[in-house]
Amino acid sequence: MDNINKENKKEEIISMDSSEIMQQKLCLMRSIVEKHDPTSKEVDDVALKRFLRHRKLDVQRASDAFLKYLKWRKELVPNGFISESEIRNELSQKKMFLQGFDKKGRPLGVVFNGKHVPVKNQEILEELKRILVYTLDKIIARFVAK
Repeated sequence: MDNINKENKKEEIISMDSSEIMQQKLCLMRSIVEKHDPTSKEVDDVALKRFLRHRKLDVQRASDAFLKYLKWRKELVPNGFISESEIRNELSQKKMFLQGFDKKGRPLGVVFNGKHVPVKNQEILEELKRILVYTLDKIIARFVAK
């Protein structure tokens, strides 16, 4: 019984150390990102942590990747959201849609892969990117609203 308690204590200490390290790196990343892009103040810690974890807690690489993401997002979605009028053609083809929630309350998105045809036309490709972002934004909004 004592060995089990000692192991649990060790795990708690390691967990506390790693959460403190994550918090320090998160603060450092936030300061770097906000210095380069003041609009990033609106971004929550969860998003920044995703970038940190993916870059193995390398603050510089995570910050660079996040700033590239913000730039891409602003170019693709300059108004902050994608209106249905921008993707009318893609919506009319019913390639993807939202379909309620699963048993755990998570939103479901249905995608018909067979309706997605490879294209070389840059304009059609941009519309496809916009519908993907539109759909993911809708799913996230449902998830947050729950």
